[in-house]
Amino acid sequence: MKRKALFIINPVSGGKKKDGVPELVEKYLDPTIFEYDIEFTTGIFHAHDLAKAAVGEYEIVVAVGGDGTVNEIASALAGTDTVLGVIPFGSGNGLARFLTIPMDAEGAIKTMNAGRTITIDAGKMNGQWFFNMAGMGFDAHISHVFANGSTKRGFVSYFKSSIQEISTYKSKNYHIEVDGVAYDREAFMLSMANSSQYGNNAHVSPTASVQDGLLDVCIIKPFPLWRFPEMGLRMFTKTADSSKYVEIIKGKHIVIARQQEGPIHLDGEPQVAGTDIDIEVVPNALHVIVGGTYKK
Repeated sequence: MKRKALFIINPVSGGKKKDGVPELVEKYLDPTIFEYDIEFTTGIFHAHDLAKAAVGEYEIVVAVGGDGTVNEIASALAGTDTVLGVIPFGSGNGLARFLTIPMDAEGAIKTMNAGRTITIDAGKMNGQWFFNMAGMGFDAHISHVFANGSTKRGFVSYFKSSIQEISTYKSKNYHIEVDGVAYDREAFMLSMANSSQYGNNAHVSPTASVQDGLLDVCIIKPFPLWRFPEMGLRMFTKTADSSKYVEIIKGKHIVIARQQEGPIHLDGEPQVAGTDIDIEVVPNALHVIVGGTYKK
């Protein structure tokens, strides 16, 4: 019996056209293995609704878009037997890169034909799912700036916005409890890493694993502005954890108290949250198709 797949295409993610995706699916998806349907989203949360309705009807639901689209769809599939596939079309594609899914549509579709599937952990922040990275501080601030401006998506735009904002951004004080152990820290940025990277191969927590039942609490401490290029270089060379400005604590349950409400992000998608943040890992939450070179 053929496997039944639903492709959910977000036409606006990553600022990249996806009109040709159906033709690529028809060309490269193995018809001896799959039968499939395709849906295009028409607005926010539509991908989630489509995925939720697909549970029980389709064996695989494929997210065609960026980390935000992946989050919407994976949130509907978490805790079910339905498998997530990803064809990355976002600006960062953090989870797809970590799982070694090819960045080109042809390669990603062929990965589906191979069908190598693993089960990964996920996180919840104040009850909301994330699968790659969540956080607060500078990266959440930048995500908020992106969402409320006309800035084009993409690494170059993100870097330019970071340069513009970093000189005026002020680090915040946080009370952090990881599995009951308390830490008081001033932080430029706090990231809860399920995978090792934000996206674009920028690794904040090089030893993070999506299969260890833990989240990596990455505390980026205030650093001199002139060291910003070094901090960036460390992320792209997987050496962030050896910086004196980076502290990483692994744990299952994280409670954070901050002095005022502000931006947070879940897989790069910003929102505003209050002073008290509760984060937990959910082991073995999601079945996902991975690339051929992914190592457990």
